[in-house]
Amino acid sequence: MKIFTITFLAILLPFHFFGQNTVSGTVKDNNGTPIFGANVYLEGTYDGSTSDDNGMFSFETSETGTQTLTISYVSFEPFKLTDDVSKMKNLKIELREDVNSLETVTISAGSFSAGDNSKISVLKPLDIVTTASALGDFVGALQTLPGTTTVAEDGRLFVRGGDAGETQIFIDGIRVFTPYSPTTNNVPTRGRYSPFLFDGITFSTGGYSAEYGQALSSVLLLNTIDEPTQEKTDIGIMSVGGALGHTEKWEKSSLSLNASYINLAPYIAILPDRNDWQKPFETASGEAVFRQKIGDGLLKIYGAFDTSDFELTQEDINQPEGTRFKLNNKNFYTNASFSETLDNDWTLFAGGSYTYGNTKVGIDEADIKDVENSAHFKMKLNKRFSNRFKLNFGAEQFVTDFNENYNEPNFAAKLGFNNNISAAFTEADIIFSRKLALKLGVRGEYSELFQEFTISPRASFAYKTGKSSQLSLAYGDFFQQPENEILKFTDKVEAQHTQHYIMNYQYSANNRIFRAEVFRKQYSNLVSYNDEFPDVNTSFSNNGNGYAQGLDLFWRDNETLKNIDYWVSYSYLDTERKYRNYPIEATPSFANTHNLSLVAKYWINDWKSQIGFSYQFASGRPYTDLNKPGFLQEKTKSYNSLSLNWAYLISQQKILYVSVNNALATKNINGYQYANTPDANGNFARRALRPAADQFFFVGFFWTISDDGKDNQLDNL
Repeated sequence: MKIFTITFLAILLPFHFFGQNTVSGTVKDNNGTPIFGANVYLEGTYDGSTSDDNGMFSFETSETGTQTLTISYVSFEPFKLTDDVSKMKNLKIELREDVNSLETVTISAGSFSAGDNSKISVLKPLDIVTTASALGDFVGALQTLPGTTTVAEDGRLFVRGGDAGETQIFIDGIRVFTPYSPTTNNVPTRGRYSPFLFDGITFSTGGYSAEYGQALSSVLLLNTIDEPTQEKTDIGIMSVGGALGHTEKWEKSSLSLNASYINLAPYIAILPDRNDWQKPFETASGEAVFRQKIGDGLLKIYGAFDTSDFELTQEDINQPEGTRFKLNNKNFYTNASFSETLDNDWTLFAGGSYTYGNTKVGIDEADIKDVENSAHFKMKLNKRFSNRFKLNFGAEQFVTDFNENYNEPNFAAKLGFNNNISAAFTEADIIFSRKLALKLGVRGEYSELFQEFTISPRASFAYKTGKSSQLSLAYGDFFQQPENEILKFTDKVEAQHTQHYIMNYQYSANNRIFRAEVFRKQYSNLVSYNDEFPDVNTSFSNNGNGYAQGLDLFWRDNETLKNIDYWVSYSYLDTERKYRNYPIEATPSFANTHNLSLVAKYWINDWKSQIGFSYQFASGRPYTDLNKPGFLQEKTKSYNSLSLNWAYLISQQKILYVSVNNALATKNINGYQYANTPDANGNFARRALRPAADQFFFVGFFWTISDDGKDNQLDNL
């Protein structure tokens, strides 16, 4: 028996040893550094090993034929080799960095992201309602960021030497054609939309994606909440009106509703301003967001309606009795969007919007009625070929039908235009490593009104200079149609053009963020004309040009000082342009050289309170002194405003909120109005254009009723 066993083993063992294969090799990173502890194995087997201090591995296997060898290690992409196992000897494996890591570079030149889902946030949606000077307006909060210019009497976004019409606003990726409530001279406007319905904001001061067009200076992207966390009701009682909101959730759908009513009559009765109001400002508005999950996709339908009405008499140096102004506006906006992740890493997005605006204006004896119907349709596809290469492409259509009836005793006119813009875009994200990324894109647009085709290349580059810092570069061409106030008179013009050059440095770590950005914008094809105010007889051209260049700095820190969150913004702007009726190239009246914002929020636990502070400084803006030779040759005094707010937590879901804008009642001057004719001595009389009120006081009580009994409208109190 023993002889038989020995004989059997003697026959079997050679076959066993001859059937074994050795798998061996070395694992290194792309710098040639050996990787210790990499997991190495044959798929579908128990055969494997780990790499040693020198990155070497070796193990035996009885497997034969074609096999798949897998090598993996934390923060690196898995490596797979499929080959005959007998050839898997002395392999030299180089692992590539996993670019999905949180430490991977992200392109940020010209872009500020705000939202809990973004990698680096400079502002959060909550900051819109807790920044002292913002008064719950998203534009007011964004004006504390670098790159914006303080134009207190207007209220819209002026970005890097561009006028307000050069910034476009999108909700869920779809264009908003009339984002601001109409107003009159020296009475600032506000954004139409409630910040409570949005959880993501991207503010691009330049160099933005090829996906977005028809904006010379900037785009503001607002994203509605995808899925509310719970059912709740929000009640607001304010010194200027009231608000009511409710969110309802079902298994695969949800609905959020907001309504508000504002009437300044009681406020002005107590605190009169410089205007003679026949009917103080009054507005009613409502918003709704419906969400429905459909398979792996999400359908969102957003709608907003508002109506506003006021009448007043404003001081006018050329009319002793003043200028009578009345306005009635009705505006409706809706959009629908659907996004879904398809097979093979494809993503689909489709959406559209419709805007209806009806504005009636009376200026002394003139009556003006504007009606706008606009629509935007968009479809895009995104393909993720790998962690290192993603492609985004799509097409969109913009449609505008604008009509104006102008009537006064001695003149009447019917004006308007129809404009259709077709666009297509494509853009690729190329991530070479966790330190190096590139975005390349191109956008083409065709204007039916002008019968003109434009092509806009865009490129952004980012390099990670350290664990928490990076350098970004961006270049882009941008085109935009002239605004309605030009197109209603003529279609004998072309799209206006600018080029952006941007370099950005960003550091973010330990709840601190620092950004420094330099930029250059080169304008061409700007619309120009010779008349003081354009009309049907005005001759228009695209002979205008200009430039804007400067430096933006931003620092935010909510770590160093206990219970204190603060940020500092500074912008330096050098800009000149020749456009509209400018006789020479000059710094426009809406631009100032220096802008500084300081914002701080301090939580006092013993008082159950958050105290807010906001200070804004802007150097003087140009104006034309008719008593001196030159054009836009003088500057107003600097703008200063200190705003304060206090939020007191009565109970977990009840908040008392108090704020005052320009608490020190600084006598700011927005500009000057000159008489049309000189006096007997040849001098033109003038008056200072002051804000309607030096201060604005606000008191509000906000009550939330929610499932968990903890949520409130300031969320973190």
